[in-house]
Amino acid sequence: MKFIHTGDFHYGMNPDSDKPWSKERAQDIRNSLTNITAAAKSGNTDLLLIAGDLFHHQPLVRELKEVNYLFSTIPHTHVVLIAGNHDRIRESSAVLSFPWAKNVTYLTDSKLSSVYFEDINTEVYGFSWHEPEITENVLSGVRVMENGRINILLVHGGDPSHFPFDKNELGNAGFSYCAVGHIHKHEILIPDRMAFCGSPEPLDLTETGMHGYYKGEINPVTRKVTSLEFVPCAVAQYISLIVNVTPQSTNTELLMCISDEIGRRGSRNIYRLKIRGMRDPDIEFDLGVLMERFRIVEIRDESEPKYDFSKLFAEHPSDMIGFFVQELDKPDISPVGKKALYYGVNALLRTTEERTTPFEASAGERGGRS
Repeated sequence: MKFIHTGDFHYGMNPDSDKPWSKERAQDIRNSLTNITAAAKSGNTDLLLIAGDLFHHQPLVRELKEVNYLFSTIPHTHVVLIAGNHDRIRESSAVLSFPWAKNVTYLTDSKLSSVYFEDINTEVYGFSWHEPEITENVLSGVRVMENGRINILLVHGGDPSHFPFDKNELGNAGFSYCAVGHIHKHEILIPDRMAFCGSPEPLDLTETGMHGYYKGEINPVTRKVTSLEFVPCAVAQYISLIVNVTPQSTNTELLMCISDEIGRRGSRNIYRLKIRGMRDPDIEFDLGVLMERFRIVEIRDESEPKYDFSKLFAEHPSDMIGFFVQELDKPDISPVGKKALYYGVNALLRTTEERTTPFEASAGERGGRS
């Protein structure tokens, strides 16, 4: 029996809503459902499991029609889904009266229920969310009886506020496979028995790494998983990129370096940039052009100016510059405090230069006239 385990699409979401690429990312989410449905069709998949949060909010009827059409294009695949905490069931939820395609089963009950498919001898158990939080292990003590069927559990949760289950207890509850949603990073919890599918597309800058879905097979005789494979499908990734600079680095060099690295990794990806290392004190990196050219959600300049602090203190032992240098030498200084002191030293040095340069010029002029 072939199955696909997915969930957490958050259909209808606009990731990075304040960024110019937000609409494209929203379309990527919709496309991910289309692509996984197509994969189910081409792979002759018997069962498509959607472990909650198919929608980012209460789905509108027009959204239900869109996803139902996709499911109707795979009539030989049984589609089973549950509601998660984001698209939880309410009294007025359109899903309760929506006319789903014949191959679609929505387990809308808040208590554990099941559906049996005779043609693949498989029974799928699951429950839908009706409240924004579930703080108890509502499946504690659950046990499926031996019935000669492939038994699959479909659930959504995994943190203290959202159905904190005991993975070992569920793993020993008699299910052939436990398909879990809610955590957006894919993870095998128990080899060949339980997994978080993760979200098909990353949804914010914290969701780094590969995203996709699981496909697997269950032996109809032993009723055990014989293969479970993660399939990457995301068209974009959030990538943390650290760029090291030196006192010889210039603005142009840094821009070229970052542009080349993004070009190599892919311009459709979304980047968090950190600049580290020691820079020339006279250099201020201007990276605004990169924000316009690429999908960069955040830039943090953690570089430090390379001052000769011993020389500076010797030249300014009793003024404000000397005081700042002494503060920088303290071992318990925070990164934010350190950066503020660097700015202070830089500002004071520039002020000193502005005050002394005119005087020196006028002195030279006076000497030239004598």
